[in-house]
Amino acid sequence: MSYSNAEELLAAIQPATGGTEILDPATGELVGRVAQGSVADLEAAVDTAHKAQPAWDALGHEERKRLLNAAADSIEANAEALAELLSREQGKPLNGPNARFEVGGAAAWLRASTAYDIEPEVVVDDGETYATKHYRALGVVGAIGPWNWPMMISIWQLAPSLRMGNTVVMKPSEYTPLSVLALGHILNEVLPAGVLHIVAGGRDVGEKLSSHPLISKIMFTGSTPTGKAIIRSSADTVKRLTLELGGNDAGIVLEDADPQAIAEDLFWGAFINTGQTCAALKRLYVPESIYDQVCEALTNVAAKMPMGVGLDENNVLGPLQNKAQFEIVADLVQDAIDSGAKVLLGGNPDLQAPGYFYPTTLIADIDPQNRLVTEEQFGPALPIIKVKDVEEAIGHANALETGLGASVWSSDRQQALAVAARIQAGTVWINSHGTIDPRIPFGGAKQSGYGLEFGLDGLKSLAQPQLIKG
Repeated sequence: MSYSNAEELLAAIQPATGGTEILDPATGELVGRVAQGSVADLEAAVDTAHKAQPAWDALGHEERKRLLNAAADSIEANAEALAELLSREQGKPLNGPNARFEVGGAAAWLRASTAYDIEPEVVVDDGETYATKHYRALGVVGAIGPWNWPMMISIWQLAPSLRMGNTVVMKPSEYTPLSVLALGHILNEVLPAGVLHIVAGGRDVGEKLSSHPLISKIMFTGSTPTGKAIIRSSADTVKRLTLELGGNDAGIVLEDADPQAIAEDLFWGAFINTGQTCAALKRLYVPESIYDQVCEALTNVAAKMPMGVGLDENNVLGPLQNKAQFEIVADLVQDAIDSGAKVLLGGNPDLQAPGYFYPTTLIADIDPQNRLVTEEQFGPALPIIKVKDVEEAIGHANALETGLGASVWSSDRQQALAVAARIQAGTVWINSHGTIDPRIPFGGAKQSGYGLEFGLDGLKSLAQPQLIKG
């Protein structure tokens, strides 16, 4: 079934009466209502998924690939209604690398999960010993998603899980449940009954999911403290885990970089989704020799990017999704200002205006130990730190406990590669930041999580390796 707009889609997923109100972070207006699931609802979903899993696995890879591609077709047929709902609930604009981009990415990542053949691997064949490695379904996968990219990250979790023969029970963020429920509704019009369940609920639902004995693996994207809690609660049942946790990604500009040429890519590396991205550029280290030029070029680009209500086709930046995140960003920026750092742009939110809008903010001449640098802001505020040389930049980049992504900016690719090899991060980009690809594995280092998503490695992480010798 196709839905022509968000209201039609909401009518299909909202409770007839009651439910918790979800408000637009840009306007404060009602988006819709969500029925809050209980631990009992979670238990029922897990039980149903457990019973449905053997038949889903028995369909085989080719039939599951066919169904997942049909599900991607369904997302594309409903793309505008999904994007409108996403914009209203999450806040991100329709245009730019935002709502329509996210819905398109959800369909693309779903198709990407079908692009690989998973064949048994011959491990040893020497005439005397023959051993093969096979990849078997785990069972039921539990997925816990965030509010920043609710649709696309849900697909990152559920698509490879389903492709490998698992069933899925998912708990969306309390801030963006409607987007995920709508996505699940669209998918479940194609998938067999019982294969995919979305249970919108609070912390008690997430805690039960991460400790449930019938859940074989947890996939989680979110904060490091919550990830640590999931590790603890999953320990008694020895669940497999894929955790994509906090970032605070560093970018290092080398002396040979062209400030004008890199300015717009620097901007989007930092401010995509209004900075609310785990693998966004969150602290930028620039050498003294080109510091002023980089600051000027980046400020010129940032000043031209319109921010406002997401349904306005002109905007490319939106509000912060919730009040708590607004307060975090405001506190960190104020701390930087109070320390004597220089405001190049922004830093002056209108607290009387509706919505959680924090202006695009660039902070220069800041101490490397300031909280805006050392704590993840997760919003539209970028500190630009002056360094003497690349050695100092690498030292600062590696000093924190996080290591999701990083970037190196240079006109000399070989020099950039040499610097990249010294950075402690799961992914290092050259002359871009956060440009993920469904074919390329992605995962964090240090306290930014563990396990890989995307590509063949991501698929294999959703399976139990089994060695057969003989």
